Amino acid sequence: MIELFSANTPNGWKISIMLEEIGYDYKVTKVDINNGDQFKDNFKKISPFSKIPVIIDHKNNKTIFESGAILIYLAEQSGKFYDERSRIEINQWLMAQMGYVGPMLGQHHQFHYYNPGKSAFGENRYFKISERIYRELDERLA
Repeated sequence: MIELFSANTPNGWKISIMLEEIGYDYKVTKVDINNGDQFKDNFKKISPFSKIPVIIDHKNNKTIFESGAILIYLAEQSGKFYDERSRIEINQWLMAQMGYVGPMLGQHHQFHYYNPGKSAFGENRYFKISERIYRELDERLA
């Protein structure tokens, strides 16, 4: 049984989606990040940087934090979505999402949706970066 510690965020969703796709039984333990649950000592024991998501694989007695590491672990355990011959390409796209696409789109949302009008520089910068990301992804997918 996998226990997923998560919140209602894109990083949390990607793990639930993976668990559904590989057909694993799991339970969700909600972490109330709006009230600071991620900074409590018990949570910091399993997530050193106080971030969600985290999984505990109770069957294998493993705890894994960071969404990319969790996705790789689940793919390896299930034998799905991580073909040996395609791992270099998969890893490139996974790292691009984690280090570029996700953080930059997250900043765009911070400035445009959650805190609009606070920083014209931030709004313009991350809007332009987001436009470029979507254009680059569209070009690649075409």
